[in-house]
Amino acid sequence: MEQHFEAIADGLAERGFAIVNNFLTPAEVSAILQLDSFINHAASFRKAGIGKSQEKQINEAVRGDYIQWIDKSTAPPELLVYLDRLHELALFLNRSLFLSLKDAEVHMTVYPAGTFYKRHLDQFRKDDHRILSVICYLNENWTESDGGQLRLYLDDENLDVQPTAGTLVCFRSDQLEHEVLPARRQRLSLTGWMLDRFADIAG
Repeated sequence: MEQHFEAIADGLAERGFAIVNNFLTPAEVSAILQLDSFINHAASFRKAGIGKSQEKQINEAVRGDYIQWIDKSTAPPELLVYLDRLHELALFLNRSLFLSLKDAEVHMTVYPAGTFYKRHLDQFRKDDHRILSVICYLNENWTESDGGQLRLYLDDENLDVQPTAGTLVCFRSDQLEHEVLPARRQRLSLTGWMLDRFADIAG
């Protein structure tokens, strides 16, 4: 895992983003997908909104995903594997890049077939505590024809990332605009942010 951490630190320092494969192993991905919360997500996930607190709105023309926030104090062991690994990554990035990361907020995410998320930044206008965006994909046997790519808008080009199982994408929340292209099958991920303060998982 140390090699993954080093690759992420190097990518953030050089380009403002990093992509690593096998941040979660196939066995770890499979264990997460077997959780009731993912299998029966229609019963517990809620429609994701745009904005924060009183300004939050639901707008399916902008984003179509459903989410459930993860509370570390009650999370099952299968999810704690990922949360603990993110914590280790944060400590590594604090040492190597002199960041001041203190916590992370993470939710389970489901994009039903046909849904997307238009181009946006992850940092709120009135809340700048999201420092790094981190997304780990859970989509087994995903192909390019399934769509759902994460499009990163870089200075000189656009980069499309396949949401394949175990792949982690990490980037600066305040700098890198991105979007989720329409998915042709259900698309699953663990989506979160590393913060410079302690998290409020109420979202």
